[in-house]
Amino acid sequence: MSILSKIIKKKEKTRKKEKIPSENRQTLVEPERPRPRILPRVNTLILHRPWITEKSTELSKAGKYIFIVDKKANKPEIKKAIEAVYNVNVVSMRIVNIPPRKRRLGQTTGIKSGFKKAIATLKEGEAIDIMPH
Repeated sequence: MSILSKIIKKKEKTRKKEKIPSENRQTLVEPERPRPRILPRVNTLILHRPWITEKSTELSKAGKYIFIVDKKANKPEIKKAIEAVYNVNVVSMRIVNIPPRKRRLGQTTGIKSGFKKAIATLKEGEAIDIMPH
């Protein structure tokens, strides 16, 4: 069997396929999927750690506590997380976004990642024991 006859047979096979008229075709309709539930974020994922510096210890005497929090967290989420974890009433929240910074050591350059700080002011008379004794 020559190569030319093989090519002709292939063409005949492709021609033999019948096209289904558009009237008889069944359209595929995907069933509607239920929307995924947005789960509430876990408090321990929002609050990373307390920010302990000389300035933050001075602020803690005034009832203000500083935490490193998730970059995507907003004020109401952080407030709820602090109230749930430490059992205190938060009066106000302030947020500080620290941008990433370029750092260099010799020829190599890198980036010091940024983070988000939250300053929580507690109700008068309430306190959080952050420092271990």
